[in-house]
Amino acid sequence: MSEENQDSAEEVSEKEQDGPRCGERLAAARREQEISIQEIAKELHLDEFKVRALESNDFDVLGAPVFAKGHLRKYSQLVGVDEDDVFADYYAMTRAEGMPPIVARRKKVRQEMSPGPWIAVAAVLLVAAAAYWWFVIRLENGTVVSQPASSPTAPAPATPADENIDATQPTEQAPEPARVEDDPPPQGDDVADEPAVAAPVVQEPAVAEQLRVSITFTGECWTEVSDADGRQLFFSMGNDGQTVELSGKAPITALFGNADNVSVLVNDNPYDLPAPNAANRTVRVAILDQ
Repeated sequence: MSEENQDSAEEVSEKEQDGPRCGERLAAARREQEISIQEIAKELHLDEFKVRALESNDFDVLGAPVFAKGHLRKYSQLVGVDEDDVFADYYAMTRAEGMPPIVARRKKVRQEMSPGPWIAVAAVLLVAAAAYWWFVIRLENGTVVSQPASSPTAPAPATPADENIDATQPTEQAPEPARVEDDPPPQGDDVADEPAVAAPVVQEPAVAEQLRVSITFTGECWTEVSDADGRQLFFSMGNDGQTVELSGKAPITALFGNADNVSVLVNDNPYDLPAPNAANRTVRVAILDQ
Protein backbone atom coordinates (compact mmCIF):
# COMPACT_ATOMS: atom_id res chain seq x y z
CA MET A 1 0.00 0.00 0.00
CA SER A 2 2.85 2.34 0.76
CA GLU A 3 4.38 1.76 -2.67
CA GLU A 4 1.10 2.79 -4.31
CA ASN A 5 0.96 6.01 -2.23
CA GLN A 6 4.55 6.80 -3.16
CA ASP A 7 3.83 6.25 -6.85
CA SER A 8 0.76 8.49 -6.66
CA ALA A 9 2.75 11.25 -4.89
CA GLU A 10 5.40 11.11 -7.59
CA GLU A 11 2.72 11.38 -10.26
CA VAL A 12 1.20 14.42 -8.51
CA SER A 13 4.62 16.13 -8.23
CA GLU A 14 5.31 15.46 -11.91
CA LYS A 15 1.93 16.96 -12.82
CA GLU A 16 2.71 20.04 -10.69
CA GLN A 17 6.05 20.43 -12.45
CA ASP A 18 4.35 20.04 -15.81
CA GLY A 19 1.92 22.85 -14.92
CA PRO A 20 2.58 26.59 -15.37
CA ARG A 21 5.59 27.89 -13.49
CA CYS A 22 6.78 31.40 -12.60
CA GLY A 23 6.02 33.67 -15.58
CA GLU A 24 3.64 31.10 -17.05
CA ARG A 25 1.51 31.41 -13.87
CA LEU A 26 1.31 35.14 -14.45
CA ALA A 27 0.38 34.73 -18.11
CA ALA A 28 -2.40 32.26 -17.21
CA ALA A 29 -3.80 34.65 -14.58
CA ARG A 30 -3.68 37.51 -17.07
CA ARG A 31 -5.63 35.57 -19.69
CA GLU A 32 -8.10 34.40 -17.06
CA GLN A 33 -8.79 38.01 -16.04
CA GLU A 34 -8.94 39.09 -19.70
CA ILE A 35 -6.15 41.63 -19.32
CA SER A 36 -4.33 42.51 -22.50
CA ILE A 37 -0.56 42.23 -22.74
CA GLN A 38 -0.44 45.90 -23.79
CA GLU A 39 -1.91 46.93 -20.41
CA ILE A 40 0.67 44.84 -18.54
CA ALA A 41 3.49 46.35 -20.63
CA LYS A 42 2.23 49.85 -19.83
CA GLU A 43 2.13 49.16 -16.07
CA LEU A 44 5.58 47.52 -16.06
CA HIS A 45 7.07 50.20 -18.38
CA LEU A 46 8.35 47.44 -20.68
CA ASP A 47 8.08 46.55 -24.33
CA GLU A 48 5.60 43.85 -25.28
CA PHE A 49 8.53 41.72 -26.43
CA LYS A 50 10.04 41.75 -22.92
CA VAL A 51 6.67 41.03 -21.28
CA ARG A 52 6.26 37.94 -23.49
CA ALA A 53 9.82 36.89 -22.57
CA LEU A 54 8.92 37.27 -18.87
CA GLU A 55 5.80 35.11 -19.36
CA SER A 56 7.85 32.43 -21.13
CA ASN A 57 10.50 32.42 -18.34
CA ASP A 58 13.16 33.82 -20.68
CA PHE A 59 14.72 36.02 -17.99
CA ASP A 60 17.99 36.74 -19.80
CA VAL A 61 16.17 39.19 -22.07
CA LEU A 62 15.47 41.43 -19.05
CA GLY A 63 19.15 41.82 -18.11
CA ALA A 64 20.38 41.42 -14.54
CA PRO A 65 18.41 39.13 -12.17
CA VAL A 66 17.40 42.10 -10.03
CA PHE A 67 15.33 43.50 -12.93
CA ALA A 68 13.63 40.15 -13.59
CA LYS A 69 12.68 39.74 -9.92
CA GLY A 70 11.37 43.29 -9.72
CA HIS A 71 9.12 42.82 -12.76
CA LEU A 72 7.89 39.45 -11.44
CA ARG A 73 6.88 41.05 -8.14
CA LYS A 74 5.01 43.89 -9.86
CA TYR A 75 3.34 41.51 -12.33
CA SER A 76 2.18 39.27 -9.44
CA GLN A 77 0.54 42.25 -7.73
CA LEU A 78 -1.23 43.28 -10.94
CA VAL A 79 -2.86 39.88 -11.59
CA GLY A 80 -3.33 38.85 -7.94
CA VAL A 81 -0.95 35.86 -7.88
CA ASP A 82 0.92 34.99 -4.68
CA GLU A 83 4.44 36.27 -5.29
CA ASP A 84 5.92 33.68 -2.91
CA ASP A 85 4.83 30.90 -5.29
CA VAL A 86 6.23 32.83 -8.25
CA PHE A 87 9.60 33.35 -6.56
CA ALA A 88 9.72 29.71 -5.43
CA ASP A 89 9.44 28.73 -9.10
CA TYR A 90 12.01 31.37 -10.09
CA TYR A 91 14.64 30.19 -7.59
CA ALA A 92 14.00 26.53 -8.47
CA MET A 93 14.56 27.32 -12.15
CA THR A 94 17.64 29.53 -11.67
CA ARG A 95 19.33 27.72 -8.75
CA ALA A 96 21.55 25.59 -10.97
CA GLU A 97 22.61 28.63 -13.00
CA GLY A 98 23.37 30.76 -9.94
CA MET A 99 25.42 28.19 -8.01
CA PRO A 100 29.09 29.17 -7.84
CA PRO A 101 31.64 26.72 -9.26
CA ILE A 102 33.32 24.40 -6.79
CA VAL A 103 37.00 25.23 -6.50
CA ALA A 104 39.26 22.79 -4.73
CA ARG A 105 41.38 24.40 -2.05
CA ARG A 106 44.98 24.33 -3.12
CA LYS A 107 47.37 23.09 -0.50
CA LYS A 108 49.95 25.66 0.41
CA VAL A 109 53.52 24.62 -0.11
CA ARG A 110 55.69 25.45 2.85
CA GLN A 111 58.56 27.60 1.77
CA GLU A 112 61.81 27.44 3.64
CA MET A 113 63.41 30.80 4.21
CA SER A 114 66.98 31.04 3.00
CA PRO A 115 69.62 32.42 5.42
CA GLY A 116 70.59 35.14 2.95
CA PRO A 117 68.35 37.93 4.36
CA TRP A 118 69.44 37.20 7.94
CA ILE A 119 73.11 37.47 6.94
CA ALA A 120 72.44 40.83 5.25
CA VAL A 121 70.64 42.18 8.35
CA ALA A 122 73.49 41.07 10.61
CA ALA A 123 76.05 42.76 8.34
CA VAL A 124 74.13 46.04 8.43
CA LEU A 125 73.94 45.94 12.23
CA LEU A 126 77.67 45.29 12.50
CA VAL A 127 78.50 48.21 10.22
CA ALA A 128 76.24 50.53 12.21
CA ALA A 129 77.80 49.41 15.53
CA ALA A 130 81.35 49.93 14.18
CA ALA A 131 80.51 53.43 12.91
CA TYR A 132 78.96 54.37 16.27
CA TRP A 133 81.98 53.04 18.23
CA TRP A 134 84.44 54.90 15.97
CA PHE A 135 82.57 58.17 16.36
CA VAL A 136 82.36 57.90 20.17
CA ILE A 137 86.13 57.07 20.47
CA ARG A 138 87.04 60.17 18.41
CA LEU A 139 84.94 62.37 20.69
CA GLU A 140 86.64 60.96 23.82
CA ASN A 141 90.13 61.55 22.37
CA GLY A 142 89.29 65.16 21.49
CA THR A 143 89.77 64.72 17.80
CA VAL A 144 86.45 66.32 17.00
CA VAL A 145 86.56 69.82 18.45
CA SER A 146 83.67 72.14 18.04
CA GLN A 147 84.63 75.76 17.28
CA PRO A 148 83.40 78.13 20.01
CA ALA A 149 81.11 80.90 19.01
CA SER A 150 82.77 84.25 18.51
CA SER A 151 82.17 86.67 21.39
CA PRO A 152 81.94 90.45 21.07
CA THR A 153 85.18 92.35 21.55
CA ALA A 154 85.56 93.63 25.13
CA PRO A 155 86.51 97.26 25.61
CA ALA A 156 90.20 97.93 26.29
CA PRO A 157 91.02 98.74 29.95
CA ALA A 158 91.89 102.28 30.82
CA THR A 159 95.62 103.02 30.92
CA PRO A 160 97.29 104.86 33.82
CA ALA A 161 98.04 107.76 31.51
CA ASP A 162 94.37 108.27 30.91
CA GLU A 163 93.65 108.25 34.65
CA ASN A 164 96.12 111.17 35.21
CA ILE A 165 94.25 113.48 32.90
CA ASP A 166 92.68 116.32 34.84
CA ALA A 167 88.97 116.00 34.76
CA THR A 168 88.59 119.75 35.32
CA GLN A 169 90.41 120.61 32.09
CA PRO A 170 87.86 121.55 29.49
CA THR A 171 87.86 119.49 26.41
CA GLU A 172 88.23 121.03 23.01
CA GLN A 173 84.86 121.65 21.47
CA ALA A 174 84.11 121.54 17.78
CA PRO A 175 83.25 124.90 16.25
CA GLU A 176 79.57 125.54 15.77
CA PRO A 177 78.46 125.67 12.15
CA ALA A 178 77.53 129.03 10.75
CA ARG A 179 73.87 129.77 11.23
CA VAL A 180 71.98 130.27 8.02
CA GLU A 181 69.12 132.63 8.46
CA ASP A 182 65.86 131.72 6.91
CA ASP A 183 64.58 133.82 4.08
CA PRO A 184 62.48 136.70 5.42
CA PRO A 185 58.78 136.44 4.73
CA PRO A 186 57.65 138.27 1.61
CA GLN A 187 56.27 141.76 2.15
CA GLY A 188 54.40 144.26 0.12
CA ASP A 189 54.51 143.80 -3.63
CA ASP A 190 56.26 140.44 -3.34
CA VAL A 191 53.10 138.96 -1.86
CA ALA A 192 50.94 140.30 -4.67
CA ASP A 193 53.24 138.91 -7.37
CA GLU A 194 52.92 135.28 -6.13
CA PRO A 195 50.07 133.34 -7.80
CA ALA A 196 47.32 132.13 -5.55
CA VAL A 197 47.19 128.37 -4.99
CA ALA A 198 43.74 126.96 -5.68
CA ALA A 199 42.27 124.63 -3.07
CA PRO A 200 41.96 121.00 -4.25
CA VAL A 201 38.51 119.97 -5.36
CA VAL A 202 37.27 116.83 -3.60
CA GLN A 203 34.80 114.86 -5.67
CA GLU A 204 32.24 112.89 -3.75
CA PRO A 205 31.95 109.26 -4.81
CA ALA A 206 28.96 108.54 -6.98
CA VAL A 207 26.21 106.67 -5.22
CA ALA A 208 25.18 103.51 -7.03
CA GLU A 209 21.67 103.71 -8.40
CA GLN A 210 18.98 101.72 -6.67
CA LEU A 211 16.86 99.74 -9.12
CA ARG A 212 13.35 98.41 -8.60
CA VAL A 213 12.72 95.14 -10.39
CA SER A 214 9.32 93.48 -10.73
CA ILE A 215 9.17 89.88 -12.01
CA THR A 216 5.87 88.25 -13.01
CA PHE A 217 5.73 84.49 -13.63
CA THR A 218 3.39 82.85 -16.14
CA GLY A 219 4.74 79.37 -15.37
CA GLU A 220 7.38 77.60 -13.32
CA CYS A 221 10.84 79.17 -13.62
CA TRP A 222 13.88 78.77 -11.36
CA THR A 223 15.14 82.32 -10.66
CA GLU A 224 18.30 83.73 -9.03
CA VAL A 225 18.60 87.52 -8.52
CA SER A 226 21.54 89.33 -6.79
CA ASP A 227 22.57 93.00 -6.55
CA ALA A 228 26.00 94.66 -6.84
CA ASP A 229 26.80 93.95 -3.16
CA GLY A 230 26.27 90.23 -3.71
CA ARG A 231 23.00 90.12 -1.74
CA GLN A 232 20.58 87.43 -2.88
CA LEU A 233 17.35 89.26 -3.57
CA PHE A 234 15.48 86.17 -4.82
CA PHE A 235 16.62 82.55 -4.97
CA SER A 236 13.69 80.19 -5.53
CA MET A 237 11.23 78.61 -7.95
CA GLY A 238 8.71 81.06 -9.37
CA ASN A 239 5.18 79.75 -9.91
CA ASP A 240 2.39 80.67 -12.32
CA GLY A 241 0.65 83.93 -11.33
CA GLN A 242 3.35 84.95 -8.81
CA THR A 243 4.85 88.47 -8.84
CA VAL A 244 7.91 89.48 -6.79
CA GLU A 245 9.02 93.07 -6.11
CA LEU A 246 12.77 93.50 -5.58
CA SER A 247 15.15 96.44 -5.12
CA GLY A 248 18.91 96.62 -4.94
CA LYS A 249 22.08 98.35 -6.04
CA ALA A 250 22.88 98.32 -9.74
CA PRO A 251 23.96 96.33 -11.57
CA ILE A 252 21.46 93.58 -10.72
CA THR A 253 22.26 90.14 -12.13
CA ALA A 254 19.50 87.65 -12.82
CA LEU A 255 19.32 84.05 -14.02
CA PHE A 256 16.03 82.68 -15.37
CA GLY A 257 15.80 78.91 -15.82
CA ASN A 258 12.85 79.18 -18.23
CA ALA A 259 12.78 82.69 -19.68
CA ASP A 260 9.59 81.97 -21.63
CA ASN A 261 7.61 82.06 -18.37
CA VAL A 262 8.72 85.50 -17.02
CA SER A 263 8.18 89.18 -17.78
CA VAL A 264 10.33 91.92 -16.14
CA LEU A 265 9.73 95.57 -15.22
CA VAL A 266 12.66 97.83 -14.24
CA ASN A 267 11.62 101.06 -12.46
CA ASP A 268 8.05 100.40 -13.70
CA ASN A 269 9.23 100.18 -17.34
CA PRO A 270 9.15 96.99 -19.42
CA TYR A 271 12.53 95.30 -19.77
CA ASP A 272 13.20 93.23 -22.87
CA LEU A 273 15.05 89.99 -22.08
CA PRO A 274 17.51 88.67 -24.67
CA ALA A 275 16.73 85.54 -26.65
CA PRO A 276 16.98 82.45 -24.41
CA ASN A 277 19.42 79.63 -24.91
CA ALA A 278 17.99 77.30 -27.55
CA ALA A 279 19.12 74.18 -25.67
CA ASN A 280 17.75 74.82 -22.16
CA ARG A 281 15.75 78.10 -22.51
CA THR A 282 17.87 79.88 -19.86
CA VAL A 283 18.74 83.60 -19.81
CA ARG A 284 21.37 85.44 -17.73
CA VAL A 285 21.28 89.28 -17.69
CA ALA A 286 22.98 92.19 -15.87
CA ILE A 287 20.48 95.04 -15.40
CA LEU A 288 22.26 98.41 -15.16
CA ASP A 289 19.39 100.92 -15.52
CA GLN A 290 16.22 101.56 -17.48
